[in-house]
Amino acid sequence: MAQVAADGSLPPPPDPELAATLPPAAVDAIAVARLYGEPLFALPTDLYIPPDALEVFLEAFEGPLDLLLYLIRKQNFNILDIPLADVTRQYLAYVEQIRKNNLELASEYLLMAAMLIEIKSRMLLPPKRSAEGQEPEDPRAELVRRLIEYEQMKLAAARLDALPVLGRDFLRAQVTIEQSLAPRFADVAADELREAWQAIVARARLVQHHHIGRAQLSVREHMSLVLKKLQGRRFALFEDLFETTRGVAVVVVTFIALLELARERLLEVTQAEAFAPIYVRLAYTPN
Repeated sequence: MAQVAADGSLPPPPDPELAATLPPAAVDAIAVARLYGEPLFALPTDLYIPPDALEVFLEAFEGPLDLLLYLIRKQNFNILDIPLADVTRQYLAYVEQIRKNNLELASEYLLMAAMLIEIKSRMLLPPKRSAEGQEPEDPRAELVRRLIEYEQMKLAAARLDALPVLGRDFLRAQVTIEQSLAPRFADVAADELREAWQAIVARARLVQHHHIGRAQLSVREHMSLVLKKLQGRRFALFEDLFETTRGVAVVVVTFIALLELARERLLEVTQAEAFAPIYVRLAYTPN
């Protein structure tokens, strides 16, 4: 601390040349500060310190709900029965502090303050019963619900943040070991051998030879057979007109015979709706 003269004035600064001959402890005792390692014996006359050069934040809040929850938990208030008068008073005192420095940040907190005042005013008014005669809902119910949900999310986020994270709390180690031993092949199960054999058989079937024989099939003959099947019947299912046991060639010729009969208007092919059964009947010929 600097010594004050009898007339109240500060003593003149010491001679720098004299201070250079003194030990460091003596220099620090008479210097007001050190700037870049050099002793400073007098404050600069043009020194200006802006008002917001130093700010001290005692608590950091992420929003109005965070501040409100902090005030409730700090004083061990029951969150289901919040004393709004005390909480609102402390809340407004904090908002007043941040409003002096950051008006944009305070606007969000002012909205919550207005909500607290509104809830308190609703609690002072006599409650109104509903048309069914039920008890009115507590004006604090919605605020309590939001506070409980926010606290649950905050605790869950804290638990997630406490979990070890790759790249932040630990790193994955990778070690490469060169082994000069003979490679060991994996064991082959019986199911894998069976699947490999089935794949070989399937490829063999793709390249096998087919012997195609020539059969004498008459479209006119099958047209007559289809007409005989429909004689005396109101209708028949399209599938019932094919003899699948005689091979693919007979089925193809029968289908061509049906098309030819339909073209000559000797048959009628009908269907009630899409994907419904197809019916075939003899064409109606008026007498």
